Formats: sequence, structure tokens, C-alpha cells
Amino acid sequence: MTLYIVIITSIISVIAFNNQEIFRKLQLNSYQAYHHREYYRLLSHSLLHADWLHLIVNMFVLYSFGQNVESYFQQMDAAGILRYPQAYFLFFYTTAVVAASVSTLKKYRDHTEYNSVGASGGVSAVVFASIFFNPWGKLYFYGVLPIPGIIFGAAYLGYSWYMGRKEGGYINHDAHYWGALYGLIFPLCIDYHLFNLFIERLIHFS
Repeated sequence: MTLYIVIITSIISVIAFNNQEIFRKLQLNSYQAYHHREYYRLLSHSLLHADWLHLIVNMFVLYSFGQNVESYFQQMDAAGILRYPQAYFLFFYTTAVVAASVSTLKKYRDHTEYNSVGASGGVSAVVFASIFFNPWGKLYFYGVLPIPGIIFGAAYLGYSWYMGRKEGGYINHDAHYWGALYGLIFPLCIDYHLFNLFIERLIHFS
């Protein structure tokens, strides 16, 4: 499922690079979404990216961590905790994108010129779901420096929260923050007993 999401997102992003009409229709313009009830933008903006670097980075991270999360869902399927792990992953990712965008909708609903694009909210959720299941797993900062996931996660949440309180800039830190929190909470919605697994793995690290 991760691969399908990456392929579809990449295709639409590349098409939109050269078609401004599609770009305008799909981007998250909070004013249009709120005042004209174009709520589909809360999801469709994740199919767009600002440039090639934005697209490549997001899709690389999504592919890498998405496979991990799908594997955990498959393990839960084998344990009888859930069924249809691929459908669960698709539901998780799409709802994460929407959940990560709600604060942007509220914050900029009266700003006609504010727009947001990118899958970063959903990608953050996927990364943090992976951290939930393996808190001491190594994440490679800038692809080089290995950092335990739980340490990276705490720093990421703090930074995103702080930057989200500041106005301006081109990065939607609010989406990063709420997407990350959604990624931590979603497994508990599947089975709240997974919290015990998280604590156990957090305490007994190697």
C-alpha cells in the first residue's frame, strides 16, 4: 500500500508541476476550504509538492517508514488484533493527512492568500507510528547521524510546536506537529493495550 501511495502522489505532483490549474484546485487554501466548503482540499493537498526536492524527500521517508508500519500492522493481523492491514494503513495515512490539516484550516480560514501543499502531515504520522512500535530504533538525521527514534521524536515535537507558534515561513509546522501526535495516538485507537507494549519497549531498550 505504501508503494501505491508513493506512486500516485508522485504522478499527481509531477503533473501539477506543469499544470497550475490542477495545483490551484488541489492545494490547501484554508479560505476556500472553510468558506466554500471545499473540504476535499484537506486531503488533496497531500498529492502536491512545492518542488522536486520536497517531493523526493517526502516520498523517500514515506516509503522507508511506511513499510515498517505496514509490517507492524501485518503482525497485529497475525495476532488477531486487526484485519485487513493494508486497508488499515490506507485509512491511517489518509486520516492522518486530514487530522494534521485541521489546525491549518482553523488558523488560516480567513487568509485568502495562504496555501499549503505536501504530504508532510501524513508522513510525520507514519514516522511517529514507527517510533511508537520501536522507540529506540535509529533514525538517520540528514541521512547520516543516527538518533534513537524517541529522542528525535521529542526534539521534533518541541521544534514543530515552537515554530508553529511563529507566523510566516513556507513550512507548515502545525501539520508536522499534529501529524506526529496522530501517529502516536492511532495505534492506541486500534488497541489501547499496545500502550503497554510501548512502555515495555521504552524501558527495556538495547
